[in-house]
Amino acid sequence: MTEHAGRLRAEIRARLPKSLPRRLGVAVSGGGDSVALLLLLNEIAQSEGTKLFVATVDHGLRPESATEAQMVVQLAAGLSVPHQTLNWTGWTGEGNLQDQARQARFRLLTEWARSNDIHAIALGHTADDQAETFLMRLGRAAGVTGLSGMPIARSLDGVTMLRPMLGVTRQALREYLTSEGAEWIEDPSNQDLRFDRIKARKALSDLQELGISANSLTRVAENLAQAREALERYTQESARNVTTVETGDVCLDRAAFQALPQEVQRRILVGCVAWIAGAGYPPRQNSVDQAVKAVEEGIGTSIGGCLLVPQANKMWICRELNAVQRETAHPGESWDTRWIVSGPPVAGARIRPLGEEGLPRILDWRELGKPRQVLLASPAVWRADELISAPNAGFENGWSAELAVGTPEFHSSFLSH
Repeated sequence: MTEHAGRLRAEIRARLPKSLPRRLGVAVSGGGDSVALLLLLNEIAQSEGTKLFVATVDHGLRPESATEAQMVVQLAAGLSVPHQTLNWTGWTGEGNLQDQARQARFRLLTEWARSNDIHAIALGHTADDQAETFLMRLGRAAGVTGLSGMPIARSLDGVTMLRPMLGVTRQALREYLTSEGAEWIEDPSNQDLRFDRIKARKALSDLQELGISANSLTRVAENLAQAREALERYTQESARNVTTVETGDVCLDRAAFQALPQEVQRRILVGCVAWIAGAGYPPRQNSVDQAVKAVEEGIGTSIGGCLLVPQANKMWICRELNAVQRETAHPGESWDTRWIVSGPPVAGARIRPLGEEGLPRILDWRELGKPRQVLLASPAVWRADELISAPNAGFENGWSAELAVGTPEFHSSFLSH
C-alpha cells in the first residue's frame, strides 16, 4: 500500500462506525469516486472481517448505462465481492429528473439492503459533493440545517447510509486510482451545465482564488452540523416543556411556545408536522412562518398535511382530513403509513378516516377535550357505512390503534439519526 493510499484509507476509516457491521453494502456506479470507495473499503473490510456487498443502480437514462453496470460487475468479481444491478424504469419524462433519479436510487438501495440482511450502505460522496451541496443551498438562502450539508450517517427506511469520504477530494481519489492502475467511467452529464450541481461545480472552481475550496466549505458544513445538533437538542428540550402528545396529536401551550426563540419555534412546528404527516420535504419557510404567526394569534391554519386548531390557550396540531380522505387499509395493515388498527374479525371491515360522517355517531366525543377537527382525520373501522370503531375518538368497541413499528417517540424525533 502506498503512503497516499494509506492516508485515504485512514481518512475513510475515521468516518465509519467504530465497529463495522458484519455485512456492509457499497453503492458503486462505476464513476471514479465510488470505484475508489470500493477498492479502499475492500481493504478495510478484509482487515476487520466484514463482508462487502456491491449494488449498482442502472437508471437506464443513457445507452451506455448497462455497459457501465457490467464494468462494475467485473470489478466486483475481481475482488470476489457479490454484486447486484438494480434497474430503474420509473422515468416518465416529467418533473425534475435528477430529483426523481435520486429518490429512486435510495429506494432501490434500501430495498436491496433489507432483502440481503444489510443494515448499512457506504456511499461515494466526497468533499466536492459536500461543497457543491453547500453552494446550491446557499443560493436558496438555506438556514443552519440546510447549510450543514449531507450528514456522515443517516437512517433511511431502517438502513444507515454512510458517507465516509466527505473529507476526501475527487482529485485525491483520482490520484489514488491512477497510482493503482484502476479504471473508472466519466459520466458525460458531469459536464452538463443545465444541472445546478454542475453549475455549482464550476462556481467552486472559480472561487479557488479567494481560498474557498472543497475542503474549506466542507469544514464550514461540519461546523454548522455541530450548531445544528446543539439546536436540535435545545429544540427537543423545549418541546418537552411546551407540548403534550395525545393519541398521535400534539398540543402546544401557546404562551410557553411564544417565549421561545423564533428559530426554535419554527423547528418545533416542522418537527410536529414531520412526526404527524411523515418526514418528506419540510414545509417552505414562508409556510412555517405563517404557522408560527397563527400560533401567536390563536388562529387556525394548515401546513404540510396537518391542521393547527386553536383551543383557548392551546394549539392542537393534527392530521388534516383532506390529506387522508381517500386513505383505506385492511385491519392490521398500515393506515396513513402511521397507524395499525386491529381488533376482532369483522367481515368487510376497512380502515378509513372517521370524518364528518362518523364523528356525530360518537355521542361522548366531547369528553376527550379535543376540538372536533382534531378527531376527523383519526383512523376508524368501517363496514360499508357502518361505524365499527374509532379508537382515538373514544369509541373502541374491542379495537385499538397503535403507532406503526418504527415510528419514533415524539420528542426523540427532533434529533437527527
